[in-house]
Amino acid sequence: MLLTRASEYALLSLDTIRKSDKPIGAEQLANELSIPKSFLAKILQSLAKNGILESRKGAHGGFVLAKDMNEITINSIIFAAEGKPPSVFDCSSYSHTCPNGAIGTCAISPFLANFQTKIDDFLQDLTLGDIL
Repeated sequence: MLLTRASEYALLSLDTIRKSDKPIGAEQLANELSIPKSFLAKILQSLAKNGILESRKGAHGGFVLAKDMNEITINSIIFAAEGKPPSVFDCSSYSHTCPNGAIGTCAISPFLANFQTKIDDFLQDLTLGDIL
């Protein structure tokens, strides 16, 4: 599946963070966006680990964008939120399993691989600045 709630919450959080003139904590974001704090905290930590957010410590700490919005690709956000590259189909080029056990012999495999490549290229070219 290409986008789950994790990706949606990541994008919503990044939108809120970019609008703020000061760091925003996980609890404040969770309250503003009505997202479970524990789930959001994991997403924010992953975004920070992947260089999308910067975590600032202290009484006035929280999260800020680690780089310009035009340098943050949607592909990188999805990868950070989901923990894996975006995949349109179960049998995409990123999956080592085929639901039908027909890897390499599937008649539509070339189409699916081509479609996935087009999606990958699109998401790699699309930035946070493009959508917000």
